[in-house]
Amino acid sequence: MYLVHWAVPATYRETWKALVHLYKEGFVRAIGVSNFQIHHLNHIIEDTGFIPAVNQVEYHPELAQKELLAFTREHHIQLEAWSPLMQGKLDHPVLAELAAKHGKSPAQIVLRWDIQNGVVTIPKSVTEQRIRDNANIFDFELSAEDVALIDTLNENKRIGPNPDNVTF
Repeated sequence: MYLVHWAVPATYRETWKALVHLYKEGFVRAIGVSNFQIHHLNHIIEDTGFIPAVNQVEYHPELAQKELLAFTREHHIQLEAWSPLMQGKLDHPVLAELAAKHGKSPAQIVLRWDIQNGVVTIPKSVTEQRIRDNANIFDFELSAEDVALIDTLNENKRIGPNPDNVTF
């Protein structure tokens, strides 16, 4: 899979057209984007008629991006989370409460929230035990109330750059 990593204003539409060409010629098996907002997605879809397979974005409880998630679902684009664990800043009382309720860590609660929202999540860790713990999220389920509680943590707070203001 090849991704257009940022929607750099001067180049992203032409870059997407080039990836569509590579896909149609059979040089790549899948193409997608990273850090694209709804208006960026609309532009490339309008330009080419081709829908990305995936949109990899910053996604976590403090940046839930509900409108983008709904758009990607509607267009059958798989949303993938980067920085799903907010760079380890998981010391929120709601996450602690849910972790205690389910006998899990706050990280496991967040990763399960991702999965239940239909978001592919790839947490980063170099610690073997954390990697094991991050994978151990399929033996419990969050209730609708749990999910709604996590949803209240959204502050539209970014850790990384705003895709509408990239200057690379």
